[in-house]
Amino acid sequence: MNKYLCFTNRMLKRKYPVGLQDFEEIITENFVYIDKTKYILDLTKGGGYYFLSRPRRFGKSMLTTTMQALFEGKKQLFTGLYVEDKWNWDVTYPVIRISFADINFEKKGLEFSLKDSLIELGEKYNVQIVNIELASIFRELIQKLSASRGKVVVLIDEHDKPIIHFLGIDTAQALENRNVMKKFYSILKEADPYLKMVFITGISKFTKVSIFSDLNNLADLTVDHRFAGICGITQDELESNFVEELKIEDKAKIKEWYNGYTWDMKTWVYNPFSLINFFSTRQYRNYWFDSGTPTFLINLTKDKKAYNFENHKSSLNFLSSFNLENIAIVPLMFQTGYLTFTAYNEDRDSCTLNYPNLEVKRSYLELLSNAYISDNENTSVVLAEKLEEALINENFDDVKSIINTLFKSLPYTIWQNENEAFFHAILHLTFKLLGIYVQSEVLTAEGRIDCIIHFADKIYCIEIKLDKSASEALDQIREKGYFTPYAHDGKKLIAIGINFSKEKKEVAEILWEVIK
Repeated sequence: MNKYLCFTNRMLKRKYPVGLQDFEEIITENFVYIDKTKYILDLTKGGGYYFLSRPRRFGKSMLTTTMQALFEGKKQLFTGLYVEDKWNWDVTYPVIRISFADINFEKKGLEFSLKDSLIELGEKYNVQIVNIELASIFRELIQKLSASRGKVVVLIDEHDKPIIHFLGIDTAQALENRNVMKKFYSILKEADPYLKMVFITGISKFTKVSIFSDLNNLADLTVDHRFAGICGITQDELESNFVEELKIEDKAKIKEWYNGYTWDMKTWVYNPFSLINFFSTRQYRNYWFDSGTPTFLINLTKDKKAYNFENHKSSLNFLSSFNLENIAIVPLMFQTGYLTFTAYNEDRDSCTLNYPNLEVKRSYLELLSNAYISDNENTSVVLAEKLEEALINENFDDVKSIINTLFKSLPYTIWQNENEAFFHAILHLTFKLLGIYVQSEVLTAEGRIDCIIHFADKIYCIEIKLDKSASEALDQIREKGYFTPYAHDGKKLIAIGINFSKEKKEVAEILWEVIK
């Protein structure tokens, strides 16, 4: 038997926790587990009130179920883990753990679902609830548990799910759920004498002010460097937990596909969901992205005509804000994991954002391109490949034909209401899908270049007009010296002028000229 098959057979003995989030199940069933208990021990030493924002499927639920087992004193589950000989197993705490991903708020409504969850928790601890109002039930449960069993630990997982679920679907319901959650959390500060620790996770931070306004002692761990690796898988964790796997897999390629997330510019982590799926299948695919990218996010990006998020400048305060009544796309993309830091200056409240890795970049560009482009015979990727080939071969008749195919099925209303920026966005996304080095809206001393495309042996400068003329576009390239910065690159320089016609719904004219 060859070496690869032997390795494959050994690999089958390892159990990968694909889609599993419960710590006890993973340990008792001998699934692969990445030990995060040092972070948890550091977090729990002094108690307190904590909030952590991380993207979906990044290990937040695993974190809360691990904390629950620890506070409940389930020592047998922590054999061999960092915390085993560092925790006082003689002391246990009652735990109120609520996962908003598990409660049935869609059918029963959020308030009724929360009441049911609290009453069920009371039954688990033999606590009889007599109150009927949500906040009063929560307060009563905490006080009675504390009186009978000691200080209470409150763990809230996916706190924003009842809001995010309704984004772009039912804003009124999202706002109603926000009010319910504010009422729910309002009792935590006054319940401090009865609480050991409060730990709240979610994807977004946008609800922090409005929901937790009464909880002003809530410490935000999201960009705290001490806990930058509490979710996700670091490089050291990868190499120490997947020794056999890395003997046959390409570490550099795995890193390109699934690494790249950072919240402090000191610690970088792999997407755990994608990494575990990769080792389970040993195929490079878009696991995390395919597991549930919200249509609302794509539609919002398209509606705001946003398409170029590489090296995006922002402020830290802006990334922490989110107005449900007026959603900003960049904070949403950062909080949901589609963008991450590439530069970070806390003193100046500034940062630079980019796609974290190849999985996210390729998937997001393709999905967004397909949202712009509606063609029954060709996906955006197929059309992009054809356009690349035409440009490489300098076949400009094909360039015109392919661009027309890109736009041929755009709705009539778009042609009537959109300006050239909309068509520019589609071309930009089409090129970026192939990984072509393309720069959009490049600023120069004389103006703003619509598009610069770099190939190994040539550089294209594209100028776009709407209901004007392609010759006017070429004149602009020449007169404003758009090629001047590239004159000494040793590459062929080709100018392309494109004029779109609203009436004909197509490229009316395309002209090109070899500048050098």
